[in-house]
Amino acid sequence: MAVSLIQLLQLMVQSKGSDLHVATQSSPMIRVRGEMVKVDVPALQAAEIDAMVSQIITPAQKAELLSFKSLDFAFKASGVGIFRVNVFTQRHGLSIVMRVLSENPPTLAELNAPAVCETACSFSNGLILVCGPTGSGKSTTLAAMVNYINTTTKGHILTLEDPIEFQHESKMCMVNQRSLGQHFTDFPSALKAALREDPDVILVGEMRDPETMALAIKAAETGHLVFSTLHTNSASKTVDRIINSFPAEEQAQIRTVLSENLKLVIAQKLVPSLDRKRRICFHDILVNNSAVANLIRENKTFQIPTAMQTGKREGMQILDQVLLEAVTANQVAGEEAFEHANDKAMFARWAPKPAAPGSAGTTPTHGGAAPPQPAGLPGARPAVKKVA
Repeated sequence: MAVSLIQLLQLMVQSKGSDLHVATQSSPMIRVRGEMVKVDVPALQAAEIDAMVSQIITPAQKAELLSFKSLDFAFKASGVGIFRVNVFTQRHGLSIVMRVLSENPPTLAELNAPAVCETACSFSNGLILVCGPTGSGKSTTLAAMVNYINTTTKGHILTLEDPIEFQHESKMCMVNQRSLGQHFTDFPSALKAALREDPDVILVGEMRDPETMALAIKAAETGHLVFSTLHTNSASKTVDRIINSFPAEEQAQIRTVLSENLKLVIAQKLVPSLDRKRRICFHDILVNNSAVANLIRENKTFQIPTAMQTGKREGMQILDQVLLEAVTANQVAGEEAFEHANDKAMFARWAPKPAAPGSAGTTPTHGGAAPPQPAGLPGARPAVKKVA
């Protein structure tokens, strides 16, 4: 019996997976606590994948997929959940990657987020960045911060996303959410328009190019609280990433403007716990105080980690130091910490051992149990509802 997309989504949710991968000429796989687990079904063929895609896209989206060879959107499967979807072409045909989204935005308390996140939500203006690799929970952290503002203050929250992930209903705030492709054509034009839409808070899904970065900083400079993300591994490197995105002749000005308007950078990573039954979020936190602002303005960003070490009272912390404390407390395996650390030297004792002569190599060992294998496929097939 052929497997349906809904059955695979049900299996992912039941297995507490985060992502479903479906590819032509491969068996489906589910990412469970960061590791890929193969579903026990035969490899799917092109016609099967095409049929799955046809169930969840509109004619307009189909035309976009044919033109650009990839497509981002979100949809809701009744009784199963909401999912962020990317469909793309590869050498054998189409592939689908689907990420589970929460229908309700989380709270900062549920995430056990650092106290500085709540403090940042009270700022009247400035730029707040949540950074980290793909799959590190950046969108979840931002959703919790937006949710906190929505439930504690009165204002207008405007989000520019690709696609809309967490759905925020207006509570104390008016919330307007816009999706790339459906509600606006590109981030720069949407950001320019946002300045005329009377927002108090602007969420920019990702600062992808210098123009978007410059406009986000300008929005912060003109009295708005701006949230966004970058794919950087540490808070200090985030500052360099922004500055180095601009031409050399513009960097001095950007350093000055950034030093005045950047409020907070949180870089985070999800690391498996020692028993591998969950993942723990570790944070690298930079608060832009007067000392940090001077370092940014004077092009001495290499000294920012030192300022972070001495700024604990203001909520600053170095991810590697917190990670080392977790290893000492038997919360995380040393080998796992080495893989996720920014400064590998701090975790050198847990570095992979060289392969013995004549061996095929070594496999990293991790404490605790392996991720559970997905159970059998459920039989129910609830209807699929497309959403923005």
